[in-house]
Amino acid sequence: MNITTNELRHVIEADRAHIWHHLMQHKALETTDPRVIIEGKGMRVWDAAGNQFIDAVSGGVWTVNVGYGRETIANAVRDQLIKMNYFAAAAGSIPGSLFAERLLDKMPGLSRVYYANSGSEANEKVFKMVRQISARHHKGKKSKILFRERDYHGTTIGVLAACGQAERAAMYGPYPDGFVQVPHCLEYRKQWDVENYGERAADAIEEVILREGPDTVGLLCLEPITAGGGVIVPPKGYWERVQEICRKYDILLHIDEVVCGVGRTGVWFGYQNYGIEPDFVTMAKGVASGYAAISCTVTTERVFEMFKDDPSDPMSYFRDISTFGGCTSGPAAALENMRIIEEEDLLGNTLAMGERLNGNLHALMEKHKVIGDVRGKGLFQGAELVADRVTKEPVAEKLAQQVVAEASKRGVIIGVTNRSNPGFNNTLCLSPALIATSDDIDSITDAIDGALTAVFG
Repeated sequence: MNITTNELRHVIEADRAHIWHHLMQHKALETTDPRVIIEGKGMRVWDAAGNQFIDAVSGGVWTVNVGYGRETIANAVRDQLIKMNYFAAAAGSIPGSLFAERLLDKMPGLSRVYYANSGSEANEKVFKMVRQISARHHKGKKSKILFRERDYHGTTIGVLAACGQAERAAMYGPYPDGFVQVPHCLEYRKQWDVENYGERAADAIEEVILREGPDTVGLLCLEPITAGGGVIVPPKGYWERVQEICRKYDILLHIDEVVCGVGRTGVWFGYQNYGIEPDFVTMAKGVASGYAAISCTVTTERVFEMFKDDPSDPMSYFRDISTFGGCTSGPAAALENMRIIEEEDLLGNTLAMGERLNGNLHALMEKHKVIGDVRGKGLFQGAELVADRVTKEPVAEKLAQQVVAEASKRGVIIGVTNRSNPGFNNTLCLSPALIATSDDIDSITDAIDGALTAVFG
């Protein structure tokens, strides 16, 4: 698409006048232009002002896993839309059936896929399923849903009730009852002085279960690696103990893979790094790399059977619908997205480039005392910024945001924890596309090096 300078100016002014952007304070746009991204290719994007950037956050929110400009995905979507664009998901579709089959082949022990259009919606479906299981199979008991401090599961009122980030949930309540928080597992900011920290952090979940009553708790909902709450990789022993606790008290385990899923950590799903067997897995962002809207709620045959045990009861099945879960563009794009990941060995590349990124960040940590901790897995990394390494006092939020701005000046878009936890919006977040090269990784960390020097000296 060729567009003139005058037309671009019109676009910018139309944006300023009419668009309500996500996650930003608009007062600044009264005196500065909004950023309008007009083109992307591979790892790079261009804005309306002609600036080129390396995108180190895959579309700003860890989504564009296979990079920009993939014609084969666009063509797959186009061809599918011409043939059959939509029918309510009470009926099936060719791409929906084929993608479910391909997906489940990579998720042993899971057998059913429920389509929707966003991660928030996918997680909401799980919560509704658990509540219906409670009503029909536990006489109203086992309805409580446990969630973890610092985890995030979406933006609707229902899933915000399970939000472990105080600033994200603030001012949007009151929330539904029956959601209970368990402690975070970030060892860098440890809550217990023990050697086996992972097991101790998991034991804290059991303490909550015993306090609430095991017969009241139906679900434990966790991210495999906490994303927006600070890129938190659970310590050794954590996941094994979590699995043991869930089985001990007959609690369903829900892994929210909206960020980690489809290759981000170097395996298909983050939970597969830990050998655990979830009852629910949800995913969205990287499923189609942003080329179409799609989310999946995946579960076991055991859970599925609970909704067909009494066909004579008109209230026994899952009485739910997601309008755009019937779009065929999502699974069509997801099929091609998966083919690209497999044929280009992007899982292998993610492991190799993730190791390079982590190594580069640790080198920056040696140079810049403001980096207190580096953590992550695959192409999903974070660097927590502190004013003092001994006390671990977080840097001021404005300074962390200045680092992002300085990196942008150097042609690299990075992220930082945003409106997450009061006083702890201080972790730089990196999630470059799975196609990243060594040169891309080095360019990203070089820009961060320059940005840290500019802000902190």
